[in-house]
Amino acid sequence: MINSLTSSQPKRAKASSGFSLIEVMFAAVILAVGLMAILAVFSQAVAATRYSREEQIAKQKAREALEGVYSARNANYNSVTYADIQNVSAGGIFREGFQSLYLPGANGIVGTGQDTTNLDSVVSPGPDGTLGTSDDVTVPLVNYKRQILISNVTNPDGSTNTDLRRIVVTVRVTSPGRGQRDSIVTGYISRFR
Repeated sequence: MINSLTSSQPKRAKASSGFSLIEVMFAAVILAVGLMAILAVFSQAVAATRYSREEQIAKQKAREALEGVYSARNANYNSVTYADIQNVSAGGIFREGFQSLYLPGANGIVGTGQDTTNLDSVVSPGPDGTLGTSDDVTVPLVNYKRQILISNVTNPDGSTNTDLRRIVVTVRVTSPGRGQRDSIVTGYISRFR
């Protein structure tokens, strides 16, 4: 009899299907956490791109300075001798210590006392994607410093090799959040051309 009783009772209407307010709020919280994670990754990617660009510029400016030392000795127009390819303390023309990246002065050589007071800069194409048009973007290199150290090379027997010098160019870039990073290029210059 129990069976016939339970089956003869009217069936209850099912609860309406859909989302409750708690379920909607829970989904919104999960979505917000996911969006915040994506935003954090995106901001890290933008920062990494910026830092990568800064390091690339620093490496290029270090290479340019080293090439400038070579061309200073090799060019016939500026009368720089091998004896001049030293730091000022050793009787040469290259300043010691970290200096701002100023454009070269009258002698055309970076890192000397003749540098101008105009900061070097990087020019990038503007929105039109073409370099050399009016919308180009110029960024002065205010957070960069350069040091050119020139030293004598020591022979295996401990004597000084007077015909060869070591050149170490360091370009230091300082960024908020990343601190200082150095790009170093080393080369050698001989008395003989």
